[in-house]
Amino acid sequence: MSNFKKLALFMLIASMVWLIGCTSKDANNAQGEEESIEKYLSLKIGVMPAVDSAPIFLADKNGYFEELGLNVDVQVYTNAMNRQSALQSGELDGAMTDVIALVNNVQNGFDIKVTTSTDGSFPILVKKDFNEQKDVKVGLMEVSVVNYLSDEFLNEEYNVEKVFINEIPARLEMINQGQIDMAVLPEPIASQGELMGLEKRIYGSKDDFSPEIMVFTGSSIKNKEQAIKLFHEAYNKAVEEIHKDESIARDVLVEQLKLNPEVRDKITLPKYNMARVPSQEYIEKIMKWNEKVLNKKLDLKYEELVEGKFVK
Repeated sequence: MSNFKKLALFMLIASMVWLIGCTSKDANNAQGEEESIEKYLSLKIGVMPAVDSAPIFLADKNGYFEELGLNVDVQVYTNAMNRQSALQSGELDGAMTDVIALVNNVQNGFDIKVTTSTDGSFPILVKKDFNEQKDVKVGLMEVSVVNYLSDEFLNEEYNVEKVFINEIPARLEMINQGQIDMAVLPEPIASQGELMGLEKRIYGSKDDFSPEIMVFTGSSIKNKEQAIKLFHEAYNKAVEEIHKDESIARDVLVEQLKLNPEVRDKITLPKYNMARVPSQEYIEKIMKWNEKVLNKKLDLKYEELVEGKFVK
Protein backbone atom coordinates (compact mmCIF):
# COMPACT_ATOMS: atom_id res chain seq x y z
CA MET A 1 0.00 0.00 0.00
CA SER A 2 1.36 3.40 -0.93
CA ASN A 3 2.20 5.96 1.70
CA PHE A 4 -0.62 8.16 0.37
CA LYS A 5 -3.19 5.40 0.81
CA LYS A 6 -1.86 4.63 4.28
CA LEU A 7 -2.19 8.29 5.27
CA ALA A 8 -5.70 8.49 3.85
CA LEU A 9 -6.75 5.35 5.72
CA PHE A 10 -5.25 6.65 8.94
CA MET A 11 -7.11 9.97 8.60
CA LEU A 12 -10.37 8.13 7.86
CA ILE A 13 -10.01 5.95 10.96
CA ALA A 14 -9.06 8.95 13.11
CA SER A 15 -12.11 10.86 11.84
CA MET A 16 -14.41 7.95 12.65
CA VAL A 17 -12.95 7.60 16.15
CA TRP A 18 -13.39 11.35 16.70
CA LEU A 19 -16.98 11.24 15.38
CA ILE A 20 -17.89 8.28 17.58
CA GLY A 21 -16.32 9.98 20.58
CA CYS A 22 -18.22 13.22 19.95
CA THR A 23 -21.48 11.35 19.43
CA SER A 24 -20.93 9.44 22.65
CA LYS A 25 -20.04 12.61 24.49
CA ASP A 26 -23.11 14.42 23.13
CA ALA A 27 -25.29 11.46 24.16
CA ASN A 28 -23.78 11.45 27.62
CA ASN A 29 -24.24 15.20 27.90
CA ALA A 30 -27.85 14.92 26.72
CA GLN A 31 -28.48 12.12 29.19
CA GLY A 32 -26.86 14.15 31.96
CA GLU A 33 -28.95 17.20 31.10
CA GLU A 34 -32.10 15.05 31.00
CA GLU A 35 -31.29 13.57 34.40
CA SER A 36 -30.56 17.06 35.75
CA ILE A 37 -33.90 18.39 34.47
CA GLU A 38 -35.70 15.34 35.86
CA LYS A 39 -34.09 15.91 39.26
CA TYR A 40 -34.86 19.63 39.10
CA LEU A 41 -38.53 19.00 38.31
CA SER A 42 -39.08 16.44 41.06
CA LEU A 43 -40.23 16.93 44.64
CA LYS A 44 -40.59 14.66 47.62
CA ILE A 45 -43.09 15.96 50.14
CA GLY A 46 -44.54 14.79 53.43
CA VAL A 47 -48.22 15.17 54.33
CA MET A 48 -50.34 14.26 57.32
CA PRO A 49 -53.55 12.15 57.36
CA ALA A 50 -55.64 15.32 57.35
CA VAL A 51 -58.24 17.02 55.17
CA ASP A 52 -55.79 19.67 54.01
CA SER A 53 -53.97 16.91 52.13
CA ALA A 54 -56.97 16.46 49.81
CA PRO A 55 -55.85 18.92 47.08
CA ILE A 56 -52.39 17.31 47.02
CA PHE A 57 -53.84 13.79 46.86
CA LEU A 58 -56.20 14.88 44.08
CA ALA A 59 -53.46 16.61 42.05
CA ASP A 60 -51.40 13.43 42.30
CA LYS A 61 -54.25 11.05 41.48
CA ASN A 62 -55.60 13.08 38.54
CA GLY A 63 -52.16 13.59 37.02
CA TYR A 64 -52.05 17.38 37.44
CA PHE A 65 -48.40 17.24 38.51
CA GLU A 66 -47.52 14.99 35.58
CA GLU A 67 -49.32 17.26 33.10
CA LEU A 68 -46.95 20.05 34.13
CA GLY A 69 -43.88 17.85 33.78
CA LEU A 70 -43.47 17.52 37.53
CA ASN A 71 -42.73 14.33 39.44
CA VAL A 72 -44.04 14.45 43.03
CA ASP A 73 -43.51 11.69 45.58
CA VAL A 74 -46.14 12.10 48.32
CA GLN A 75 -45.35 10.45 51.67
CA VAL A 76 -48.00 10.21 54.45
CA TYR A 77 -46.83 10.54 58.07
CA THR A 78 -48.93 9.81 61.16
CA ASN A 79 -46.29 11.21 63.51
CA ALA A 80 -45.37 14.88 63.12
CA MET A 81 -41.98 14.32 64.73
CA ASN A 82 -41.08 11.69 62.12
CA ARG A 83 -42.16 14.05 59.36
CA GLN A 84 -40.05 16.80 60.92
CA SER A 85 -37.00 14.54 61.12
CA ALA A 86 -37.38 13.61 57.46
CA LEU A 87 -37.60 17.29 56.51
CA GLN A 88 -34.56 18.28 58.55
CA SER A 89 -32.45 15.39 57.27
CA GLY A 90 -33.09 16.44 53.66
CA GLU A 91 -35.17 13.37 52.88
CA LEU A 92 -38.07 15.69 52.00
CA ASP A 93 -38.09 18.89 49.94
CA GLY A 94 -41.22 20.13 51.65
CA ALA A 95 -43.94 19.12 54.06
CA MET A 96 -47.31 19.96 55.52
CA THR A 97 -46.77 21.37 58.99
CA ASP A 98 -48.11 24.30 61.01
CA VAL A 99 -47.15 27.86 61.85
CA ILE A 100 -46.22 26.91 65.43
CA ALA A 101 -43.63 24.39 64.23
CA LEU A 102 -42.44 26.79 61.51
CA VAL A 103 -41.68 29.54 64.01
CA ASN A 104 -39.82 27.21 66.35
CA ASN A 105 -37.81 25.62 63.55
CA VAL A 106 -36.68 28.92 62.06
CA GLN A 107 -35.87 30.30 65.51
CA ASN A 108 -33.63 27.26 66.03
CA GLY A 109 -31.80 27.82 62.75
CA PHE A 110 -33.60 25.46 60.36
CA ASP A 111 -34.00 27.12 56.96
CA ILE A 112 -37.62 26.60 55.89
CA LYS A 113 -40.35 28.95 54.71
CA VAL A 114 -44.10 28.72 54.27
CA THR A 115 -45.12 28.88 50.61
CA THR A 116 -48.87 28.50 51.11
CA SER A 117 -51.44 28.05 53.82
CA THR A 118 -53.43 24.84 53.73
CA ASP A 119 -56.91 24.34 55.12
CA GLY A 120 -57.39 21.98 58.04
CA SER A 121 -60.25 20.93 60.27
CA PHE A 122 -59.69 19.97 63.93
CA PRO A 123 -62.72 18.81 65.91
CA ILE A 124 -62.61 17.91 69.59
CA LEU A 125 -63.38 14.28 70.39
CA VAL A 126 -65.01 13.51 73.73
CA LYS A 127 -64.85 10.13 75.42
CA LYS A 128 -67.88 7.89 75.76
CA ASP A 129 -70.15 8.53 78.76
CA PHE A 130 -68.41 11.82 79.50
CA ASN A 131 -69.92 13.61 82.49
CA GLU A 132 -69.71 17.33 81.84
CA GLN A 133 -67.17 18.81 84.27
CA LYS A 134 -64.81 21.74 84.56
CA ASP A 135 -61.53 19.81 84.86
CA VAL A 136 -60.60 17.76 81.78
CA LYS A 137 -57.60 15.84 80.47
CA VAL A 138 -56.98 16.63 76.82
CA GLY A 139 -54.71 14.65 74.47
CA LEU A 140 -52.57 16.65 72.06
CA MET A 141 -49.03 17.25 70.79
CA GLU A 142 -46.95 19.77 72.73
CA VAL A 143 -45.48 22.22 70.20
CA SER A 144 -48.16 21.99 67.56
CA VAL A 145 -51.33 23.28 66.00
CA VAL A 146 -53.50 21.07 68.24
CA ASN A 147 -52.01 22.66 71.37
CA TYR A 148 -52.74 26.12 69.96
CA LEU A 149 -56.30 25.14 69.03
CA SER A 150 -56.86 23.53 72.42
CA ASP A 151 -56.25 26.94 73.99
CA GLU A 152 -58.41 28.67 71.36
CA PHE A 153 -61.34 26.26 71.73
CA LEU A 154 -61.36 25.04 75.33
CA ASN A 155 -59.71 27.47 77.74
CA GLU A 156 -62.79 29.63 78.26
CA GLU A 157 -64.94 26.61 79.09
CA TYR A 158 -62.63 24.16 80.90
CA ASN A 159 -59.61 23.81 83.14
CA VAL A 160 -57.39 21.85 80.76
CA GLU A 161 -54.74 19.37 81.83
CA LYS A 162 -52.69 18.70 78.72
CA VAL A 163 -51.54 15.13 78.02
CA PHE A 164 -48.92 15.06 75.26
CA ILE A 165 -49.36 12.18 72.79
CA ASN A 166 -47.49 12.65 69.52
CA GLU A 167 -48.85 9.71 67.52
CA ILE A 168 -52.27 10.49 66.08
CA PRO A 169 -53.47 6.84 66.19
CA ALA A 170 -52.29 6.57 69.83
CA ARG A 171 -54.24 9.73 70.70
CA LEU A 172 -57.36 8.24 69.13
CA GLU A 173 -56.89 4.96 70.97
CA MET A 174 -56.43 6.67 74.36
CA ILE A 175 -59.62 8.70 74.00
CA ASN A 176 -61.46 5.57 72.82
CA GLN A 177 -60.30 3.69 75.93
CA GLY A 178 -61.39 6.57 78.17
CA GLN A 179 -57.86 7.28 79.44
CA ILE A 180 -58.32 10.97 78.61
CA ASP A 181 -61.48 13.07 78.50
CA MET A 182 -60.93 14.82 75.18
CA ALA A 183 -58.52 14.90 72.28
CA VAL A 184 -57.81 17.36 69.49
CA LEU A 185 -57.56 15.39 66.25
CA PRO A 186 -57.47 16.35 62.59
CA GLU A 187 -60.20 15.37 60.20
CA PRO A 188 -60.79 12.75 58.89
CA ILE A 189 -59.28 10.91 61.88
CA ALA A 190 -61.78 12.67 64.16
CA SER A 191 -64.66 11.23 62.15
CA GLN A 192 -63.17 7.76 62.53
CA GLY A 193 -63.51 8.36 66.26
CA GLU A 194 -67.12 9.37 65.75
CA LEU A 195 -67.74 6.02 64.07
CA MET A 196 -66.31 4.38 67.19
CA GLY A 197 -69.00 6.05 69.32
CA LEU A 198 -67.09 9.14 70.45
CA GLU A 199 -68.71 12.57 70.42
CA LYS A 200 -67.30 15.00 67.86
CA ARG A 201 -67.54 18.69 68.68
CA ILE A 202 -66.93 21.36 66.03
CA TYR A 203 -65.57 24.73 67.12
CA GLY A 204 -65.55 27.69 64.76
CA SER A 205 -62.19 29.26 63.98
CA LYS A 206 -61.51 32.78 65.19
CA ASP A 207 -59.00 33.39 62.39
CA ASP A 208 -59.15 33.93 58.64
CA PHE A 209 -56.30 31.46 58.18
CA SER A 210 -55.75 27.89 59.29
CA PRO A 211 -52.57 27.26 61.31
CA GLU A 212 -51.78 24.53 58.78
CA ILE A 213 -49.21 25.36 56.10
CA MET A 214 -46.96 23.93 53.40
CA VAL A 215 -43.25 24.61 53.84
CA PHE A 216 -40.21 23.98 51.68
CA THR A 217 -36.58 23.98 52.71
CA GLY A 218 -34.36 26.90 51.77
CA SER A 219 -32.27 24.57 49.60
CA SER A 220 -35.33 23.41 47.65
CA ILE A 221 -36.62 26.97 47.19
CA LYS A 222 -33.23 27.93 45.77
CA ASN A 223 -32.56 24.85 43.62
CA LYS A 224 -36.09 23.72 42.69
CA GLU A 225 -37.92 27.00 42.21
CA GLN A 226 -39.66 25.92 39.00
CA ALA A 227 -40.77 22.62 40.53
CA ILE A 228 -42.27 24.40 43.55
CA LYS A 229 -44.02 26.89 41.25
CA LEU A 230 -45.57 24.02 39.29
CA PHE A 231 -46.57 22.29 42.53
CA HIS A 232 -48.65 25.31 43.50
CA GLU A 233 -50.22 25.48 40.03
CA ALA A 234 -51.34 21.86 40.32
CA TYR A 235 -52.55 22.48 43.88
CA ASN A 236 -54.75 25.34 42.69
CA LYS A 237 -56.18 23.23 39.88
CA ALA A 238 -57.17 20.57 42.44
CA VAL A 239 -58.80 23.21 44.67
CA GLU A 240 -60.83 24.43 41.70
CA GLU A 241 -62.10 20.89 41.12
CA ILE A 242 -63.08 20.54 44.78
CA HIS A 243 -64.98 23.83 44.59
CA LYS A 244 -67.10 22.31 41.81
CA ASP A 245 -67.88 19.16 43.82
CA GLU A 246 -66.69 18.71 47.42
CA SER A 247 -67.46 14.99 47.28
CA ILE A 248 -64.23 14.65 45.28
CA ALA A 249 -62.30 15.62 48.41
CA ARG A 250 -64.19 13.08 50.51
CA ASP A 251 -63.56 10.29 48.01
CA VAL A 252 -59.85 10.96 47.63
CA LEU A 253 -59.32 11.13 51.40
CA VAL A 254 -61.09 7.81 51.96
CA GLU A 255 -59.11 6.22 49.13
CA GLN A 256 -55.64 7.58 49.88
CA LEU A 257 -55.85 7.21 53.66
CA LYS A 258 -57.57 3.82 53.43
CA LEU A 259 -60.45 4.90 55.66
CA ASN A 260 -63.64 3.06 56.47
CA PRO A 261 -66.02 4.18 53.67
CA GLU A 262 -68.68 4.85 56.33
CA VAL A 263 -66.65 7.86 57.46
CA ARG A 264 -67.01 9.60 54.08
CA ASP A 265 -70.10 11.70 54.76
CA LYS A 266 -69.16 12.42 58.38
CA ILE A 267 -65.96 14.28 57.48
CA THR A 268 -66.10 17.98 58.36
CA LEU A 269 -64.45 19.63 55.38
CA PRO A 270 -62.91 23.12 55.54
CA LYS A 271 -63.35 25.82 52.94
CA TYR A 272 -60.46 25.12 50.57
CA ASN A 273 -58.64 28.27 49.47
CA MET A 274 -56.38 28.80 46.50
CA ALA A 275 -52.69 28.90 47.41
CA ARG A 276 -52.02 31.92 49.64
CA VAL A 277 -49.58 32.83 52.37
CA PRO A 278 -50.74 33.71 55.91
CA SER A 279 -50.88 37.40 56.77
CA GLN A 280 -48.26 39.14 58.87
CA GLU A 281 -50.90 39.81 61.54
CA TYR A 282 -51.72 36.12 61.81
CA ILE A 283 -48.07 35.05 61.95
CA GLU A 284 -47.42 37.57 64.72
CA LYS A 285 -50.42 36.24 66.68
CA ILE A 286 -48.98 32.71 66.53
CA MET A 287 -45.55 34.00 67.57
CA LYS A 288 -47.02 35.63 70.67
CA TRP A 289 -48.70 32.34 71.60
CA ASN A 290 -45.38 30.54 71.07
CA GLU A 291 -43.58 32.98 73.33
CA LYS A 292 -46.14 32.46 76.06
CA VAL A 293 -46.06 28.64 75.86
CA LEU A 294 -42.29 28.32 75.57
CA ASN A 295 -41.53 31.26 77.88
CA LYS A 296 -39.00 32.45 75.32
CA LYS A 297 -38.67 35.63 73.28
CA LEU A 298 -38.78 35.11 69.52
CA ASP A 299 -36.81 37.50 67.34
CA LEU A 300 -38.07 36.75 63.84
CA LYS A 301 -39.30 38.88 60.96
CA TYR A 302 -42.21 37.99 58.70
CA GLU A 303 -39.87 37.81 55.68
CA GLU A 304 -37.77 35.14 57.43
CA LEU A 305 -40.80 32.86 57.68
CA VAL A 306 -42.74 33.44 54.46
CA GLU A 307 -41.94 33.08 50.74
CA GLY A 308 -44.78 34.59 48.75
CA LYS A 309 -43.49 34.38 45.18
CA PHE A 310 -45.21 31.08 44.44
CA VAL A 311 -48.73 32.44 45.02
CA LYS A 312 -48.47 35.70 43.06
